[in-house]
Amino acid sequence: MKKCLLLLLSLLWAITACDDFAFLSDLHPKGELRWVMDGGHLTKSPSEIPDTNDFILTVRNAAGEILYEGSYGDSPEALPVVEGSYTVGVVSLPFTAPAFDRPQYGDEQVVVVPAGKSVTVKLQCTLLNAGIRVKTAPTFLSSFPSGELYIKQGENALRFAYDEQRIAYTLPGDVSLLLYNQGRDETLFTRSLHEREILTVNLSAPGGKEGGGSSVSVAVDTTKNWSVEDYTAGGGSGGGKDWENALSVAEAAAHAGEKGVWIHGYIVGGDLTSAGKSVKTSGVTKNTHLALASRSSVSAKTSCVAVELPKGAVRDALNLPAHPELIGRRIYVKGNLVDSYFGTVGLKGTSEYMIPD
Repeated sequence: MKKCLLLLLSLLWAITACDDFAFLSDLHPKGELRWVMDGGHLTKSPSEIPDTNDFILTVRNAAGEILYEGSYGDSPEALPVVEGSYTVGVVSLPFTAPAFDRPQYGDEQVVVVPAGKSVTVKLQCTLLNAGIRVKTAPTFLSSFPSGELYIKQGENALRFAYDEQRIAYTLPGDVSLLLYNQGRDETLFTRSLHEREILTVNLSAPGGKEGGGSSVSVAVDTTKNWSVEDYTAGGGSGGGKDWENALSVAEAAAHAGEKGVWIHGYIVGGDLTSAGKSVKTSGVTKNTHLALASRSSVSAKTSCVAVELPKGAVRDALNLPAHPELIGRRIYVKGNLVDSYFGTVGLKGTSEYMIPD
């Protein structure tokens, strides 16, 4: 009897082995994973990016195991997979440290493939890293003729020659601009950059001998994700005294106590007297103040400047109960910076405003 049973099992194994274990695979029917790339989202300057066939494609299962990693052009049209969740990602090139001429484009999607079904992933690649370009005015060159500029992120630094015209690409996150002059390093400023943000910094100096202090004034461009900052080295603390040189929301805290200062940002909401850590972003009821932030998507109270709206023309023009359409708009306001107003940095006694077209 045992010999007959062993013989039967051997025959069953031989039959299924001849068909790649078809008996077992029928119990777990496979699905199919496909992918396509939408190149229309890459850039308006196709010459800046490599052929999409050279992009690096990676397919992982829910356990993080790599099912495919290689060039997009060499990838199969379809990948048979068992039912489950999969991550499909693509990048134009590896990127780990600041570098010139290294824009990184890519996308990543997570999809679920049902048993026996075909699922196509559409990859819409956009710029993944950020960038800085620095323009030095003649006054800066004459004030710091022996200086050297560096872009620094983490432990990595990239030298920026005075006549450099290219964009220095960086990872999203904090990026610093350093001036090495007369044997010492000075951090001119640090900014937190986001994906697709390209920051242009205009460097100038009021004259005088090399070295000295520095001050920052900011003017933000309104076009897409490109921004511009004007930096005056050795200029004292007079930045922000006119709207063209308005301080950013991020810079406001460092200037607390100064009077008659312009700041700029996006109106994100109000009702800061309400309990909680977030700004009320719709249905605002208080007309005495509003919240200004560096980005229109910000809602954390501590990331905002609370702007007082005194009774009169300023309140009439800017109060959110009467003008809810202003939420999300960029604005310039002038007043006196204080350490705390509704639990965050404040602008009191607002006397002037300007809303760009």
